[in-house]
Order: sequence, then structure tokens, then C-alpha cells
Amino acid sequence: MPSQREIRLNAFDMNCVGHQSPGLWAHPRDRSWQYKDLEYWVDLARLLERGKFDGLFIADVLGIYDVLNGSGDAAIRQATQVPVNDPLALITPMALVTEHLGFGLTASLSFEHPYPFARRLSTLDHLTKGRIGWNIVTSYLESGARNIGHKTQTDHDSRYDYADEYLQVVYKLLEGSWEQDAVLRDRERRIFSDPQKIHPINHQGRFLTCPESTFVNPHRSVRRCCIRLAHPAVVNSLPLNTRSACLLPHRRKYC
Repeated sequence: MPSQREIRLNAFDMNCVGHQSPGLWAHPRDRSWQYKDLEYWVDLARLLERGKFDGLFIADVLGIYDVLNGSGDAAIRQATQVPVNDPLALITPMALVTEHLGFGLTASLSFEHPYPFARRLSTLDHLTKGRIGWNIVTSYLESGARNIGHKTQTDHDSRYDYADEYLQVVYKLLEGSWEQDAVLRDRERRIFSDPQKIHPINHQGRFLTCPESTFVNPHRSVRRCCIRLAHPAVVNSLPLNTRSACLLPHRRKYC
């Protein structure tokens, strides 16, 4: 008998009014204008859980689409992914009202050092009990680069070279810094964590320097993170089990 195949269902949304269908905000039944209300996202999470969805993938972008006529007016007028709020804060309350729904967080690595980002990712991993994934992007909008202080956007291949090293640092922080049994919680000896089991990562690379250990106790499900990279050179440089990771709920199988 042929093996049974399972269908994986992932919802796709963005913390804004106009995600992939600009203009629908004008429909009388549209609720996307409530994107800034927590109740909107909690209701969505409960609906997806009830509908047996595997995950919710949350897109994001840094900057405004301002190519048309050299202005962002058209995007602003039609709410084309602007205004857009940060997606990270949505995940914890949605995780609280669900048990199996996975969450894919889009976060750009181009404008932030991996040291603080690895902390936030690990924190979400703890709070969701392993139901968090990371959609890795390098950002492509000129407007975003300009407002970070760059004269222009870095070219595509250079951004992916940087991404390659960025991921090396993130993996070192989350997997090579604290040993699995570093936290002792030994009340008698009054030792919470064993310093001998927490190690500096000593990273000195082409783009990044990060000498010390992370200051969070990483969750052991970090390898389950959903990683999405389009550039073959970067994908092939990653650990084997991150090349085709799937955004799936905590209790199910990960690819």
C-alpha cells in the first residue's frame, strides 16, 4: 500500500492592513484594520487552532515601497504594507491561547547584531514551548537601508555572505554556549548555574565579532526553528537539518 501523505496547512499574514491584497481594507466585512488590537490576533490564533492549521507564518518588511514616482505616497494611500507593526510581540499571546499552532517569525538580520537577536529568539522559544520558527530575510528595500543609516542597500550576494556568518554566530550562541545541564538549581549549595558549563563562543569573523557566551539559557528545541533561505550557497553552508525546516507545531514531526 502507498504510504499516506499528510497535508500541512499554514496561514500567511502580516502585522498590517494590506498584506498581499491591498484595497480589501475598504470591504465592509474586512477586519484587517484591527491589526493593532491584540484581540484580533488572539481570535485568529484560536480560529487556526480550531481549524487544525499547523502554523501561522507572519511576514514583515523594513521600509516603505517608494519606487513608484520616487515616492511612498501610493503605498501609504493604499495601505500597501504600511503602516506595519513589529510581528514579534504578537507571538507570545497567541501561543498562550493555543497548544499546537506553530509560529513563523520574519526577522531581518541585516541591521541588528546577532547577540541581542539570539536572546529574543531564545526567549520566544521558551515562551512558546518550542513552537517558534525564524523566517530569515536580509531586507531589500532602499528606504529601509537609508533609514538605518546606510547610503544605499547592500548588493544581494554581499547580504547573503553576511547572512552566512550571522547564522554561524546565532548557532554558536544558542547551541555552543550553554551546555544542556548548565542550569543546576541546586538549593543546598546555592548554585543556580554552573559557570564551568557556560562557554564563550570566541567568534571573530569577516563581518561580526562576538567573544562571550550568551546570557540566556537556550531552549533545547532551537534546532526546530523554521529557516528559509533562497540562496543555494547559504543554504548549503547550513547544518543539514536546517536546510528544509518546516513550520510545524510543537508536538508534530519536524523535517
